[in-house]
Amino acid sequence: MALIVQKYGGTSVGSVERIQAVAQRIHRTVNAGHQVVVVVSAMGKTTDTLVGLAHDITPNPSRREMDMLLSTGEQVSIALLTMALHALDQPAISLTGAQVGIVTETAHSRARILDIKTERLRRHLDEGQVIVVAGFQGITNSTDLEITTLGRGGSDTSAVALAAALQASQCEIYTDVPGILSTDPRLVPNAQLMTEITSDEMLELASLGAKVLHPRAVEIARNYGVPLVVLSSWTDGPGTRVVSPLPRGRSLTNLEITRAVDAVEFDTDQAKIALLRIPDRPGVAAKLFQEIAHQQVDVDLIIQSIHEGNTNDIAFTVIKGMLTPAEAVAEAMAPVLRSGGDGNRDQAEVLVERKIAKISIVGAGMIGRPGIAATMFKTLADAGVNIDMISTSEVKVSCVIAATDCDRAIAALCQAFEVSCSSLPTAATPELPPVRGVALDQCQAQLAIRHVPDRPGMAAHLFSLLANEGISVDMIIQSQRCHILNSTPTRDIACTVAAADLEQAQKVLTPIVSQWERGEIVMDRDVAKVSIVGAGMQGHPGVAAQMFNALARQGFNIKMIATSEIKISCVVAAAEGVAALNAIHEVFQLGSVTPVQVPA
Repeated sequence: MALIVQKYGGTSVGSVERIQAVAQRIHRTVNAGHQVVVVVSAMGKTTDTLVGLAHDITPNPSRREMDMLLSTGEQVSIALLTMALHALDQPAISLTGAQVGIVTETAHSRARILDIKTERLRRHLDEGQVIVVAGFQGITNSTDLEITTLGRGGSDTSAVALAAALQASQCEIYTDVPGILSTDPRLVPNAQLMTEITSDEMLELASLGAKVLHPRAVEIARNYGVPLVVLSSWTDGPGTRVVSPLPRGRSLTNLEITRAVDAVEFDTDQAKIALLRIPDRPGVAAKLFQEIAHQQVDVDLIIQSIHEGNTNDIAFTVIKGMLTPAEAVAEAMAPVLRSGGDGNRDQAEVLVERKIAKISIVGAGMIGRPGIAATMFKTLADAGVNIDMISTSEVKVSCVIAATDCDRAIAALCQAFEVSCSSLPTAATPELPPVRGVALDQCQAQLAIRHVPDRPGMAAHLFSLLANEGISVDMIIQSQRCHILNSTPTRDIACTVAAADLEQAQKVLTPIVSQWERGEIVMDRDVAKVSIVGAGMQGHPGVAAQMFNALARQGFNIKMIATSEIKISCVVAAAEGVAALNAIHEVFQLGSVTPVQVPA
């Protein structure tokens, strides 16, 4: 007998007929000999309706009262689904998050789970009952016993957390699509179903806007090794399995308040090539990396910051053994890549740095915690380590530093995050697809800070200010070009933030930026971020070139580039986002012959 946790979203229980169909599915699972815990969301658009009612009363309802209001939506679903099970003569009981024993921190509308008291759950399971749990909610452990909600995707989070606490054999997430698809089927009709995906890949896709799973749910599955399957509640297809690494024996106490960083990794077998003052026009990045791919050179980090005038800079890292052919390509292309200015000043310039190291912090717990990157930058600054390049992803923040600073940086970061360190894995994984999925994020804005003094601590200070306001930063890129202002070297730092946070970010940063000579904040709402994700990118030279070529053929200019080992993200104009998504999806041949049917 296996213990299975099943979660059904709002569309899956959106009507009486859908609730009855879900009850039939649960009943079949029990008849197959399994114990079942079910987590459900509010019916259909119930949550939206309740939010609308609140805002009809007041434009600024308190978070506490919103939690009291919104938690009722799931209570309707659990009662009706339990009644539907009773109609099938299936013993079942409905329980709220508080009755289950989901204990959360006191943070209304965005609480994280601290603990799950499983005694009552196990008692009902031993009695042969199906337990129907209200997702998205919990209760504080204080004497006040406050009802809290977990925020967007809270039912996914509830389900996977229950599976971890109960050591369930499997957690099944039922939704309105057949599983996890190569991209959004509403934007790309021939999106393809994946049979399997790694939890790291899923974290990236979920955080990039793939709504089938919430990043917090994937984080818990990854941290506790929960077998996770995404299935359709409308059909009986096989769905998609999310594969997580073996669990590390984590305590279930403070379940979601676990250590954000698992390890510090380093790689001293790296060299950097930067091309300065190259034309800011479509096709330049594609041409450069296509030539590099022809030499079978595998590129690691790639960054392109915001443009300066009509030129831009691109920097990338390779292993030292590949530096010679990569440098030869860059030097050969430099004379061709002119901005059309006056003489050598406008000539594209190649800079090579051999004595560098890449140091990274790694951990799924970084999601939704804006202070983690800032803590890394401050730790390096306090150790007197200057940052040459920055590249970020949902589970990793990487910095390129001087090789001579590597040991000092490792020691400082390990102490700051209370973790151990290891060298970066060098073995490629060519058996995995180089690109698993493509995602589009249309909810971000670009923020650039011009003429930041190039000294240790500046990045730390800037991103700490944002973190203190709860502003999460996605892409972070530091320009390679350096300007000397009154004997002070300066660089530009660009990042992306949620469009809703843009004005607040500007307000927070203006006091410090206004103190610098020629300091300036440049904002751009007219952006979209398109990304490819795949754990098999390493060992497949040319992936970046294919992506850049797909954009160049459409005439799309790339505003920013940032990469990690399993992700490449490009910022383009907002109006080009959907077309860019389709072009990239097509170039990697991710399409399915049979279009996916998405219920209305």
